[in-house]
Amino acid sequence: MNRDIFIRNITKDRIEMSPKGRNADEVSPEEFEKIYENFFDMIFEIASTDISSETGFGEFDENNKAPFSSVEEFIKETFNEDNEGYWKNWREMFETSFLKKEYFEEILAKALKYASFCENERYLVNNNTFFCNMLVDEYGKTYCTDWGRAGIMDYMMDFAILDLNKPYLLVPEKLYEYAKKKNIEINNFKERFLCMAYFKGIDTLRWHASIDDLESCESIVKSINALEERMANI
Repeated sequence: MNRDIFIRNITKDRIEMSPKGRNADEVSPEEFEKIYENFFDMIFEIASTDISSETGFGEFDENNKAPFSSVEEFIKETFNEDNEGYWKNWREMFETSFLKKEYFEEILAKALKYASFCENERYLVNNNTFFCNMLVDEYGKTYCTDWGRAGIMDYMMDFAILDLNKPYLLVPEKLYEYAKKKNIEINNFKERFLCMAYFKGIDTLRWHASIDDLESCESIVKSINALEERMANI
C-alpha cells in the first residue's frame, strides 16, 4: 500500500496529505516565537493516532510495518553495516570522511543509555520534521509534507528533529513549558528527549558525512555537544 494512503487510513483522514502554504524553513525566529505552539500541536496530533493495531518500533518498511521489537534494537540495527543498500559497509567512512569512530561510538552509547526510557513510548511519528519538510498556512497552522520516513517510536523524535534542525529556536525548552501549560504529562522528559536527539543526531551526521557536507557536520556536532547542558537547565 502506498505510504500516503496508509497514513491517511491509519489517521482516519485527520492528517492533511496535500497541504498548502509556505515552506516552514522561511519562518523567522521572531515568527516562530509567535506560532511555535502550532508546530507542537501538530506533533501531538500525529502522536494521538490510534496505533493499537500496529506492532513494533522503527521506521515503516516497504510493507508499512515497524520491523523492530524494541527501541534498542531499532537504534542498533539502524547502524548495522551489513544492511543492504546505501549504508552497506558504511563504517568505512570512519577512515574516509569527517565522521570519527570514537565520537560516533560515544554518542551512540549515550542514545542506548537512555533507550530504556523510550521502550514503552509507542506513537505514530513523522520522523522527518525538518523545517524544509513542513508547510505553514496563512493562519499559522503547520503540516508535514513528507511521510517517507514515518514510523512508530517515541514522539520525542519529531521534537528532537525540530531542535536538531534549528537549535537556536530552543525547542525542548519551549516544549517543557508548553507541556506544563497544557497539562500534558511527559514522563522522563529529559531522558527521552536525549535518547531520540542523540540517535537522530548521529544518524543525520552520518548522512552529511557521506556526502562530504562539512559545514552541516560541524553544525550537527555543535548541536549534539550542547544537549546535556541544555537539558540540565530545564
